Amino acid sequence: MNDEIAQPSGPVGPVGPVRVLLADDQPLVRTALRMVMAETTDLAVVGEAGTGEEAVRLTAELAPDVVVMDIRMPGLNGIEATERIAAGPATAHVVVLTTFDDDEYVYGALRAGAAGFLVKDMALDDILAAVRVVAAGDALIAPGVTRRLIKEFVGRPASSPPRRPLTAITDREREVLVLVGSGLSNAEIAERLYISVATAKTYLTRLLAKLDARDRVQLVIIAYEAGLVSASR
Repeated sequence: MNDEIAQPSGPVGPVGPVRVLLADDQPLVRTALRMVMAETTDLAVVGEAGTGEEAVRLTAELAPDVVVMDIRMPGLNGIEATERIAAGPATAHVVVLTTFDDDEYVYGALRAGAAGFLVKDMALDDILAAVRVVAAGDALIAPGVTRRLIKEFVGRPASSPPRRPLTAITDREREVLVLVGSGLSNAEIAERLYISVATAKTYLTRLLAKLDARDRVQLVIIAYEAGLVSASR
C-alpha cells in the first residue's frame, strides 16, 4: 500500500467514562437512557436538561463529553441550543436526538454544529454505540442515513456559503471530500483510494482545518453544498 503522507495516531477520546448530558423534555426518554447508561462501565450521565436553555447552561457547568440533544423542546429548541454550544468555549460534541421521518430541523441542527443525529426508535444499544463514536472524535454518518437526510434537505437554500473556498484544497483532498460526502467510512475511503486508514484520517484532519469544519458532518454538508455529490449518489 502506497501511503502519500505521514500516518498520525487515531482520534483520542476522553479518559475514563464518557460524560454524557441528556437534553430532552420527555422525562421518560431521559430515564430510559440514564438507566441503560448506568449499566455500562464507559458511559456516565452527569446531568439532565428539560429545555434548551438548561442544556446550554449545564454544558458550561458540567463540561460533558457528549450532549444528547432533542430537537423539539420548549423555549430554546435543540437547534438553537446546539448552535450556542458549538459557538461557545465548551468542547462537548452534540448528537441530535430526533424522529427523522417527521422532523424537518435535522439539517439545521447539523449546520448548527451537531456531530450527528440519532433516531428515537433506534435500539438503545445503537444509541450507546453512537455516543461512544462521537466521544472518540468521529461523527455519526451512516451512508444510508446520510443519503436520506440529503434527499430531504439538500434542495433547500443554504443559510450561508461554504466556510472556505474549495480552491484551498488539493485534488486528493477533493477526492476524499467526495467520498466523505457519499457517506463512506475512513476504512472505505482508504480501500477506494488505495491508502491506509491512518492516511485517510490525515486527509480528514486537513479538510477539517482548511474548510473550517467542526467535524465530519460539516464536511458532508460542504460536499453537497459545493455540488461535489448529489442526493442520488
